[in-house]
Amino acid sequence: MNLFGRDEIAAGEAVAVVGLGRFGSAVAQSLTRLGHEVLAIDERADIVQRSSESLTHVVQADSTDSGALDQLGLGEFDHVVVAIGTDIEASVLTVLACEEAGVREIWAKAINAKHGQILHRTGAHHVVYPEAAMGERVAHLVSGKMMDFIEFDDGFAIVKTKAPHEAIGRPLGESRLRSKYGITVVGVKQPGEDFTYATADTVISEGDTLIVSGSTKKVEAFAATT
Repeated sequence: MNLFGRDEIAAGEAVAVVGLGRFGSAVAQSLTRLGHEVLAIDERADIVQRSSESLTHVVQADSTDSGALDQLGLGEFDHVVVAIGTDIEASVLTVLACEEAGVREIWAKAINAKHGQILHRTGAHHVVYPEAAMGERVAHLVSGKMMDFIEFDDGFAIVKTKAPHEAIGRPLGESRLRSKYGITVVGVKQPGEDFTYATADTVISEGDTLIVSGSTKKVEAFAATT
């Protein structure tokens, strides 16, 4: 799942990523690949040296030090991702320093709900819980009913799953999966073919893979029938 909303960061905008653990490094590399100018920051010299092999702009700095962030011009960045993990104090102080610097959009990683509440109150505009999200996704995949699972904050989910037996050999409009299960079949993929957008006239065949959207509970119930 993409960390940022579709329209949150315009193509080519500069983004600072603070904290270059596994999560922060992945975010920084993904943003770079998407065409953004990325400033990566970490206080550990060995991490900075290693990250400089894959990232263009990497600096060593104490992100809890407002003076250090001022010297880096962090206040000029529209978007900063605070990706600091288990050091909650450093995470909170960095968000506070970013807020004081006037960063327009602060994204912050939280390890639990209480941490997230503190980050919101300190000045984070968006809080993400990558470990919790990944744990939820893996749990659904382990169940064997879903091939992929993405859940959004508002209880909406998109899943990739096999077609149920009741839909095989029939157009979607005739099988009435939407009215029966409260879900929408967005796309269909036949073995060896690309995904195509689903319509009421799309005929489902044995072995087809479906992309289904709807409330989390409803797509879970639908996947359980496959």
